[in-house]
Amino acid sequence: MEKSILIIQCKDQKGIVASVSDFLYKYNGNILEIDQHVDEEIGMFFMRAAWEQESFGLDKESIRPAFENEVANRFQMKFDLYFNFPKPRMAIFVSKLSHCLFDILSRYYAGQFDVEIPLVISNHLDLKRVVTAFRIPFYHMPVDKSNKAAVEKEQIALLKEYKVDFVVLARYMQILSGNFIQEFPNQVINIHHSFLPAFVGAKPYHAAYERGVKIIGATAHYVTEELDAGPIIEQEVARVRHHNSPSDLVQMGQDVEKVVLSKAIKYHLERKVLAYGNKTIIFY
Repeated sequence: MEKSILIIQCKDQKGIVASVSDFLYKYNGNILEIDQHVDEEIGMFFMRAAWEQESFGLDKESIRPAFENEVANRFQMKFDLYFNFPKPRMAIFVSKLSHCLFDILSRYYAGQFDVEIPLVISNHLDLKRVVTAFRIPFYHMPVDKSNKAAVEKEQIALLKEYKVDFVVLARYMQILSGNFIQEFPNQVINIHHSFLPAFVGAKPYHAAYERGVKIIGATAHYVTEELDAGPIIEQEVARVRHHNSPSDLVQMGQDVEKVVLSKAIKYHLERKVLAYGNKTIIFY
């Protein structure tokens, strides 16, 4: 089904929901989903509405100017308009760890993600066979301090060539530069072990084991120039018992990571995430 999706933010005021609903009704819009939220602390209103495009009285190119003139200007709204067709194009960046990549590719193959994956980029060759088995182009682009800027320039050019809409870091063990992030604002999703920013380093689950933690978790967030501090999309936890070994914690943590990352991708694909400042509104 072809859907149109409207994401709105503005100062909270009377009549917003009625005006948006009247606009959709006026053009024969069959509303499929609608959700709104008011942040009373800052007095802001947020809304997501999705409707069938096929029977709608405006074509895709006419919706934005019509909504702006008839509704948005009156309420001084900021809004984004999205369509689920054609499918968004998602690039995957990965290093050596395979659990998140396997989960994404299996869900993609099963049709759980309404997305195209035109390429996978890696700084190692370890997972090339996995990617090519899914008939997805694999690009090996080694990175170190001496060539980081040049490689990122090549990566950005490649993403633009493939018309990529957003990027998923499936345990890509490299820090992206500010120049890269600015090319894709709130369009790069990362998965991080633990609740940010605890237990940093190469062996976070071993560090957690040494501390005797009772809960481990994972956080999916948009990437910003401040390391692991971008707007959070999804989080989840797993309970740790006294008999769990470090290898148990690694397995448990990886299970949580791949589920959290896949949920974040799903929310992003369905346009259910609105980034506002360093927070997100998630329209369930």
